[in-house]
Amino acid sequence: MKIWTSEHTFNHPWETVAQAAWRKYPNPMNPAVVGIDVVDRKVVNGILVTHRLVSSKWFFPRWAQALIGTAKICYASEKSEVNPNEREMTLKTTNLTFCRYIAVDETVKYTPHPSDPTKTLLTQEAVVTVQGVPLSSYMEDLLANKISLNAGKGRQAIEWVIGKLDSEIKELANTACKSTDELLSHTKKSLDDITITARRSMDDISSKAKKSLDDIEKFRQANANQRS
Repeated sequence: MKIWTSEHTFNHPWETVAQAAWRKYPNPMNPAVVGIDVVDRKVVNGILVTHRLVSSKWFFPRWAQALIGTAKICYASEKSEVNPNEREMTLKTTNLTFCRYIAVDETVKYTPHPSDPTKTLLTQEAVVTVQGVPLSSYMEDLLANKISLNAGKGRQAIEWVIGKLDSEIKELANTACKSTDELLSHTKKSLDDITITARRSMDDISSKAKKSLDDIEKFRQANANQRS
């Protein structure tokens, strides 16, 4: 049995990192993960509980394939809990493929950093057990090294997702500003049109009123001339 552990600090608040962790796949850093399917999701006492099926490709050397077999797609069960009140996200993953010979139990936890709540502490632990085949200890080392490599890719992927989130937020802000500017411009144009129309109407009324007064004056003069 091999136990692998790791810690990493993200310079982002827990809410940002937790959201990025949900959106981590797919990513260009770890294309081996080819699918994430939600099996079950529910809220229990304010905690989001999710069960997902993770599909990935495991690239074993030929000698390992001769011992445990081959599989184009490997599956793992991931069960997670997100507690927004305690600001804690925990994911536990267990392999389903090759489970007759290999057991990989991984626990990942995201919490606010104890000395700086504006940052997020990631802790990871994986317990690797290989049994029933020759070279079991060597294969455990192989898997532990693979987990360590993938963990580094996973951290890069979270930073990549956070960058995408920032870009999306900026794009939404720019779109909102552009829409606001267009609305103000349209409103100003409408007000200008209304003002111009109102002025024309007033000019028309004034012109018609003046013409009516002129007609009345002419009519009066005509009557006066007839009487004289």
